[in-house]
Amino acid sequence: MRLFLKAFSLVFQMHPVLKAFVCGSISGTCSTLLFQPLDLLKTRLQTAQPAGHGSSRVGMVTLLLRVVRTESLLGLWKGVSPSFARCIPGVGIYFSTLYTMKQKLLVDRSPTALESVFLGATSRAVSGICMLPVTVVKTRYESGRFGYESVYGALKNIYQTEGARGMFSGLTATLLRDAPFSGIYLMFYTQTKKLTSQDQLDPALMPLLNFGCGIFAGILASLSTQPADVIKTHMQLYPQKYHRTVHAIAFIYKDFGLVGFFRGGVPRALRRTLMAAMAWTVYEQMMEKMGLKS
Repeated sequence: MRLFLKAFSLVFQMHPVLKAFVCGSISGTCSTLLFQPLDLLKTRLQTAQPAGHGSSRVGMVTLLLRVVRTESLLGLWKGVSPSFARCIPGVGIYFSTLYTMKQKLLVDRSPTALESVFLGATSRAVSGICMLPVTVVKTRYESGRFGYESVYGALKNIYQTEGARGMFSGLTATLLRDAPFSGIYLMFYTQTKKLTSQDQLDPALMPLLNFGCGIFAGILASLSTQPADVIKTHMQLYPQKYHRTVHAIAFIYKDFGLVGFFRGGVPRALRRTLMAAMAWTVYEQMMEKMGLKS
């Protein structure tokens, strides 16, 4: 207990940017652990083979039951190690970058809608590029098609067999997915909060308000970036097959049609929406406790 209190007091003495990083990392830890099963289902749905004649497309509930039956309940958390390795520092990088940019560009004022898009997209692009190798490992873990024993072992294997290209496979699709998602999300999140009467609201209800605004923003952002997520998944699983983003787009359209670009949309929308809403709620509450404006 004494060590915990000492560590907590050290956090309060940190530079504001480091405080933002710690708050973001903690919020990312909570949301990743809770919603990892939805990410696994999303990846499996996106990479499921086209149904043959006389067979129906596998749905999310059917797939969930299949995973539990064949891989146990803990099988739903397959890939949680690379998820932690990506999200804990990744969310920290995102929030600390966002905090720094806000301090430099806004000077104690709320961002406009376009500024929110720019801030969110830029912060996510920085985080996404830094953590892309771990994202590749995470996607392969969740697919169930690779037998990696550890995150480090997977990174080493990918680098030895595929080189730097394999480590950063799906970079374009990832940026086309994550940067717009975060930009759109932050725009809707900040604008929705402006419409609410926060000054007249009981402080105890603020986390609930933040979470509600996050849910609304997450749904809109998830729907608009789903095609890029499907393309990213295919490119990271089959880097030898798709040398360019356009090749993955052509394959998905040829084998699955337009609907193929929205496969796995339900679990992804649920996960991204709930995860972003929780991350922002925890982050803003922690920043407030540390006396910083988020």
